[in-house]
Parts: sequence; C-alpha cells; structure tokens
Amino acid sequence: MLVLGRSQVEALLDVDSLIDALALGMADLSAGRASVPDRVAALVPEREGFLAAMPGFLPSAGVLMTKLVSLFPHNDAAGLPTHQALIVAFDPDTGEPTALLDGTAITAARTGACSALSARLLAREDATVLAVLGTGVQARSHARAICRVRPIRQIRVAGRDPAKAAALAAELSSVLEGEVQAVSSYAEALDGADIAAATTHAVEPVIRRSWLTPGVHIASVGYNPAGREIDDATVAEALVCVESRQAVLAPLPAGSNDLLMPIRDGLISADHVHAELGELIAGSRPGRTTPDQITLYKSVGVAVQDAAATALVIAAARERSIGEETTLW
Repeated sequence: MLVLGRSQVEALLDVDSLIDALALGMADLSAGRASVPDRVAALVPEREGFLAAMPGFLPSAGVLMTKLVSLFPHNDAAGLPTHQALIVAFDPDTGEPTALLDGTAITAARTGACSALSARLLAREDATVLAVLGTGVQARSHARAICRVRPIRQIRVAGRDPAKAAALAAELSSVLEGEVQAVSSYAEALDGADIAAATTHAVEPVIRRSWLTPGVHIASVGYNPAGREIDDATVAEALVCVESRQAVLAPLPAGSNDLLMPIRDGLISADHVHAELGELIAGSRPGRTTPDQITLYKSVGVAVQDAAATALVIAAARERSIGEETTLW
C-alpha cells in the first residue's frame, strides 16, 4: 500500500490538471458512468461536528475510493483545520486496498478547483473582480484556483474577524498577481464583484441579492446545518447549477440548506436547479445566456471530485517515486 502525507499530496497536486480532471469527472457523474452514493455521517452534537463517509467509483480514472472526512467547525479557534480527512484507494479489479493518503489537502484543493470549473463554465469572460467571503482554508483555495480561469485583477477579502481578513489578504498578495485587499463587510466585498466565492460557516446569509452586481457568478461551498450562505432572493433569481441534483437535494448531511429551505418554504421547486456541471460540460444544458444574468454554483461536495484528485495524486506519486510503501498484512 502506498502511503502519502499531507505535504506530499500538496506537492503532487497541480491545480490546472485538477480543474481539467474535475471537468471529466463531473461529465461522468451526470452521464451516470460514476457510482457515488449520498454522503452518510455520524454526528457529534456536543461539538456540532460529524464524521462522514464518501465512497465513489470513477471508472474513467480507474479509481475506487472512499473518503472519511470530519467537520468540526469550532476547531478554527484552536488553530486546527475544520475539515480533516483520509482517503483509501482500492484496486477496482480486485477490491484490494492500494493507497492511503491525506484527504485534508485534497478536500481543500478539489473544492476550490471545482468552483473554478464553475467559473470557467458560467462566469463572464471579462470577470476581473473577485470577492472572497471567509478567511479559512477554502478561502485560500478558491482565490488561488479562480485566478487560474479568469483574468482577476482585484480580490477583496471579507470575514467575521478583520485581523484574519487582513492576514489572508497579505498572504494572497504574496502569491497572486493583482491587487488584494481586506474590506470591512461582505456587502463591501460584493459591491461590483464579478465573481463571489462564499466559503463560510455562516448561519445567516453572507450573499444577499441587494448586495450583488448584475452578471455576478457565485460559487457557494459553505455548510452549516443550522443556516445558509445565500438568501432566498438570490436563489430565486439566479441560474442555479450544482454538482449533482441527487446530492444537493438529499436530506442533510448530504444536501444544502441553501436550496432545501426555499424549496420547503414554497419559494422555488426542485426544478429550479437548472443544470449539473456535467450537463454544462456535455452541452446538454445551456449556461449563461446574458451578460447581466446572475449565476449560482451551489456545492455540497461529491466523491467524484475526491476520486479525480486521488487519481492525479497517485499517478504523480508513482511517476516520481514519492511516498512510502507498506504492508498491512
């Protein structure tokens, strides 16, 4: 069994290759070629946390795997990642375990990369201003990835803690081209933004229709069983796209309150979900139709994304002889 640690996984993952691999994976998912059951989780109510299992089979990448991922939102105060994960890959011909690798880095990278894929598919070609809402791992991942697919010249960072927003802006300034600045509110970050990346654990919406500029593309990846990131008015007006209708409309912990709540309240129906990313890639559903259209990609995370990233990491590790080989029995 090949064993890869976090720093090794980070070194082996190429963002551009990952975005392209995710496009193939999303197309396979929508076409029914991948096997991805809904996420299941064991809840830890006293910590508002859970441990989830996410198995998946992506035949085109030759990957059979499962991810075990914990979400403990209060870890941020202790300086620990809120999301921590392990991935085990199996031989798709025999079921034999073949690799054990850190899944925390993969979760961060594949989530940001799939939001970048959504921007490549839905954001205006001339999008230059990016609003990053949140200051954690996913905020970093999204800023880096989205700048790969659109000519971003200005990034605005907003979060609950001004000091963290300032620190993230300084960090991003050192690795990304263009102007990066911390701003005092979500509304200020969104004013005039062409792309918005919502990466929070918010209970109350951080994306509100009155704060948005016509033509904005929103990528929302935040998850909080007690709340939501996007307000009703935005969801109702936007062209809504997802990874998987089945996943996003499933009960928690698989689905998203951002869509489940307005459906429950009768404001929209399940048919309001316009397309899966894979359908946009295949051309079976149209994307943006006007420059002023608001587009929304609501992500809940699916195992196809982890499988696509795992395939890239393992292939690169084998090619470069990185990682340790061990025997379990």
